[in-house]
Amino acid sequence: MSGAVVSGSVVSASAGFVPTSTGGVITWAIYLLCAVSFVLGLHLMRSPGTARRGNLLSAGGMAVAVINTIPLLAMDGPNGFGWAGGTWALVALVGGLVVGSGLGVFSARAVKMTDMPQLVSMFNAVGGGAAVFVAFADYYRSAGAIGHMPAEFTIPVWLDIIIGSVTFTGSIIAAGKLQGVVSGNPISFPGSRLVMGLSALAAVGGGIAAVVTQGGALWLMIALAGALLFGILLVLPIGGADMPVVISLLNAFTGLAVAMAGFVIQNQILIVAGALVGASGSILTKQMADAMNRSIMAIMVGGFGQGENAAAAGGAATGGKSVRSVDADDIAIQLAYANKVIFVPGYGLAAAQAQHEIAELGSLLGANGVTVYYAVHPVAGRMPGHMNVLLAEANVPYDEMKEMEEANPEFETADVALVVGANDVTNPLARQSGNPISGMPILDVDRAKSVIVIKRSMGQGYAALDNPLYTDTKTGMFFTDAKKGLASLIPAVKEYLS
Repeated sequence: MSGAVVSGSVVSASAGFVPTSTGGVITWAIYLLCAVSFVLGLHLMRSPGTARRGNLLSAGGMAVAVINTIPLLAMDGPNGFGWAGGTWALVALVGGLVVGSGLGVFSARAVKMTDMPQLVSMFNAVGGGAAVFVAFADYYRSAGAIGHMPAEFTIPVWLDIIIGSVTFTGSIIAAGKLQGVVSGNPISFPGSRLVMGLSALAAVGGGIAAVVTQGGALWLMIALAGALLFGILLVLPIGGADMPVVISLLNAFTGLAVAMAGFVIQNQILIVAGALVGASGSILTKQMADAMNRSIMAIMVGGFGQGENAAAAGGAATGGKSVRSVDADDIAIQLAYANKVIFVPGYGLAAAQAQHEIAELGSLLGANGVTVYYAVHPVAGRMPGHMNVLLAEANVPYDEMKEMEEANPEFETADVALVVGANDVTNPLARQSGNPISGMPILDVDRAKSVIVIKRSMGQGYAALDNPLYTDTKTGMFFTDAKKGLASLIPAVKEYLS
């Protein structure tokens, strides 16, 4: 913290983050160990097999960091923030820990896996909003102590306010689109680009004026208002198909906001944690955009996709070609006598909570000598890694989950490809030019010997395109809910296997 007292020694901006007292050294060393746990945890999260340990290690490091902050605040009494300067700080700290921990536990237990993207968006909003509050709180505290604000302090405050505010409102709109409270269609109005430009000008201009005048809370408030409005106008024109990328980008923004908050209050653990989230989120955003064969700028500027409602109610045009319908018995015969089966899960499987049924079916086939794989597209579901988590929750073996690059060569030797609720990521139109998904990497489902698609209707996907896979002569359509359809296949397959 600027001017923070740690065991009688002042840790100021000019002194950096290096403490000079015994208590300060201990606090700094614990923070360093927490930072190491974050790095190691992030490393373990690269693989589904070690992701759980990585998550626990990172969470444990954050818990220690929070606990380590308590004595730091207790010793900060002379500056009026610790409880030596009043009991309200202690009440706020304990109250925040109780309420925050309670909400975290409740969310983890009560929120369905299919609603996890919305929860992540709300967590992004909370992180961005908290960073803004930290910036303003320390700004007013320091302004009261020294009267004017040097640029090396005002600039991090300004950046924290802008990034945190954009993250806050943008994440709320993204969560609303995913939940259906806000339309998944691209939303714009006449003059929206002009208003967006003016809001960006207010956010940037207000911050510059605050830096130049070495203070000016009014200018920072103007920057705050502009950034909040910019976040809304940034996400509203983006369609539902791009929400996974938007969530990842806003997650990176949250990390940057937290890192800026660390610079504001001179706390190294916030800087390290925020930098890690910002860097990993940025890399993931780039990978997600590449998986859709679109640039990040095109996603943020253009409106693409119409959201879940439009996808569910989409058209049933087939270009004059017929569709071959099949029932559970037809599919069971193919699965029971196959040598290799590849499951292709999509958002329809997640929405129907059918991960346990597909896992049971896969286990049944595997126990009877059938080679089973699960082909997972990078943007399957509604957020990065969503499908992998769903399958892992149902105890699908990690070695059976194949990412797109690893799964595509397997389709040519697969007897059956069973598509469950996936649409755009299996659409062969991506190999042709002149349509919204041209060039998008897809799963080569149409190269399997036989294709079965479990789908409620002939509705189109987010891209609002018909899928030629459905009218392919080797494709059978099983029109039903994913959970009910898979549940009906299990006893049918058992009968043929016996």
